[in-house]
Amino acid sequence: MKIWLAYVLLLICSLAQAETWRFGLIGDVPYSDFERQELPPMIQSINEQNVDLIAHIGDFKNGKERCDDNLFDDRYRLFNASRASFIFVPGDNEWTDCERMSNGAYDPIERLNKLRHLFWKDNLSLGQKKLNLERQSGAYPEHSRFRLGPVLFVTLNLPGGTNNFGLTQIPSPEFKARNPIVLAWLKESFALARREKSAGIVLLFQANPGFKHFAQGLAHQGYRDFLEKLYEETQNFSGQVVAAHGDSHMSRIDHPLHDAQGKVLLNFTRVETFGYPIMGWTRGIIDTNSPALFRFETYPWPVKAQ
Repeated sequence: MKIWLAYVLLLICSLAQAETWRFGLIGDVPYSDFERQELPPMIQSINEQNVDLIAHIGDFKNGKERCDDNLFDDRYRLFNASRASFIFVPGDNEWTDCERMSNGAYDPIERLNKLRHLFWKDNLSLGQKKLNLERQSGAYPEHSRFRLGPVLFVTLNLPGGTNNFGLTQIPSPEFKARNPIVLAWLKESFALARREKSAGIVLLFQANPGFKHFAQGLAHQGYRDFLEKLYEETQNFSGQVVAAHGDSHMSRIDHPLHDAQGKVLLNFTRVETFGYPIMGWTRGIIDTNSPALFRFETYPWPVKAQ
């Protein structure tokens, strides 16, 4: 009887000490008039799940839509209306692809600077509940980090397509300037997580960098450096690593990194968001009482009547 009571007390004590935090992930949305109409109620529904923050990880319009100021302003108002803290990470559709004639034939750097002026103009998140952010010093304010419980979150400007590498074997000047900045922010953030003994780190970026091709030794030149650094840092990190991205419009949760012997790196999880034509969101839960630390749940939208 005494042993049983001791066990119950230990269990109660353990549950009392466990803490949880919740966050919502969306991306590649809205791509149509229907999705633009449905996005506000979906964000409201996510807020009603008592999430601590919502992150949109890029592509807030389709690839043929114009990159005009009025569309950028619309998305800013929409995201900023969220009751929970709101984080936005840039995708290719809102800057690198804006040079297309169908997009308005804009200068991509000018469009990126417009995004910076709107979405990353200070050290606060979007949303009605502002979150203090640490931004990378210099010309890349879209690179930020913040903490949610025992987890460090990091945003990176890593757009889809080719990471703006270009269509030839010679990298674009913009890629050559940004790529070392991205790698430095990644490396510095892992170092910070180690110093603070963070239980986990979540990386938020838009591109699907091609984990499968990387495992085959066929990584695209625009993502090879990033994937090599991510692999190295993950192997040298004792906590859990989550890479949350969009781009290929396929909701999935898996473990795509492998070591030199082909064994899965179990401390690395890839979470890809829903994307057009399937709308939805992913809930991440940080649970200090779980050995895995994270668990993820997917929710298609609109919710079907039962």
